[in-house]
This record gives sequence, C-alpha cells and structure tokens, in this order.
Amino acid sequence: MKRLRNILVLVCLSLVMVTLSACTNKKSSQQNAWQRAESSKTITWGVKADTRLFGLMDIKSGQIQGFDIDMAKAITKKVLGKDGHAKFVQVTSKTRIPLLKNQNIDAIIATMTITPDREKIVDFSKIYFAAGQSLLVKRGSTIKNVRDLNKAGTTVLAVKGSTSAVNIKKYAPQAKVLELKDYAQAFTALKSGQGEALTTDNGILFGIASENPTYHVVGGTFTKEPYGIAFDKGQGEMRSKVNAALAEMRKDGTYQKLLQKWFGNVAGFDLKEASQQ
Repeated sequence: MKRLRNILVLVCLSLVMVTLSACTNKKSSQQNAWQRAESSKTITWGVKADTRLFGLMDIKSGQIQGFDIDMAKAITKKVLGKDGHAKFVQVTSKTRIPLLKNQNIDAIIATMTITPDREKIVDFSKIYFAAGQSLLVKRGSTIKNVRDLNKAGTTVLAVKGSTSAVNIKKYAPQAKVLELKDYAQAFTALKSGQGEALTTDNGILFGIASENPTYHVVGGTFTKEPYGIAFDKGQGEMRSKVNAALAEMRKDGTYQKLLQKWFGNVAGFDLKEASQQ
C-alpha cells in the first residue's frame, strides 16, 4: 500500500510539472513573438487571397495583391527596417483565428472587423480601415436597401466566419441567410440566382462590382465595420510596434497613397472620408 501511495504521489508530481512546463512554454512563446520577428527580420501575415482590392491572388504572377498586402509590407518595413520581409499565408474568415492561435501566423490583416466578441479572443491594432456592411445586387434588382430583404422567401448570401451573416439576421430577420466558404463562391451563388443579394463590407463589394459591371452596391452602409490587425493575446510588444507604424504611415502620407492606389478609381467609394478615419 505504501509503495502504491508513493507511485501515485510521483505520478501527481509529474502531471503538475508537465502542466507547469506547458504553461511556461506557451507564455514564453507568446512573449517571444516580436523577438522572433526581429531576429528573423520576418513577420508572417495571415491574408485573404479571394478578396479583390484587399487581397486577391494574381494568377499571372502567383502573388497575392491588394490593399491589405501593401499595408502589411509597409508596416513590416516600418517596424523591421529596410531588410524586413513580409511573409504571407492565405486565410479565410473561418480559418484566420485558428491559424493565429496555432502560431502559424504572427498577425492577421484580412478585412477583419473589430468586435467585442473577437476582442475576448485576440487583441487588435488601432483601426486601419473604416468599412461598413452593404449589399451587392444585380442592376435592375428591386432590392434597394437592407429593409427590402426583410421578407419571407428572400435569400441573402454571406461568407462563413464573417460578421455579415449575424448582422443580416438582425436587420432582416425574415430573410434566409445562405453562408458560403468564400467570396468567390458567394458571388457565383448570386450570379446563379441562389440569392437576391450578397452582403459583406462595402469595400469588398466595391471590389467585386469593379470587375462585374452588371452588379452594383446599393443602400449605403447599415453597420460600422472597423478593420483592425489581429494579434494573439500576450503579443503586446508586436501590437505596440504595429500601432506606432500605422500612426507614422498616416503622418508621412504612406497610408493615403495606398488608399489612392487601390480605391482611387472605385466608383462610389468616398476616398476623402476614408483617408480621414
């Protein structure tokens, strides 16, 4: 009996040591995110590759291009110097937080709205793009605003993992919401008549409309969707560095130049208002 008791004590002590070690390693890993980036001169960013104007894969070059991509590159140079390198990992609205939590990426810059629920899970930078939810419909549609969707038999298309589906259920509770994997699938569903409107942030919809002139953005915005760069909890140093870079980019004109590059020729987009956010 005494021998059994001793064995149990040793097992319990081992479990405690393993638990403490795991906690210590996790804490250390979180604290070292900035140091790792600084030593490797690399920040790994989670970005979208299906969202025109923000992050879209260019088939010819094999590179992801967009406002979020250029912002990440500029921020990387600001915080790591001219030799700093921005590495990109493709994410979706559904996969971006898990990839961040698993440390596959250092930060998310992927049209991610700052919300109270998300702030419980991740930390955000200051707002880098002030979006608002809107609607994309085919020209000639009777849908003019979100109120027109609030009737039985109406289907609204959205993307899984985004705030759009939740919002539309609030503003048009009688409508059915069909959630797709990504924006490419959602727009394909809209073109095939599976829904009367596609809803997400106005900046994303303007990007789709710019390539598809038979569709347009209607109804203005009915929510505020401020985009932030997301970091895992405990990455305070990285967050501070990025916030300082964002402030410097607004001050030296870099931010305004990138807005002009990607949104300057987008019909209906208020460039002046966006640059003042």
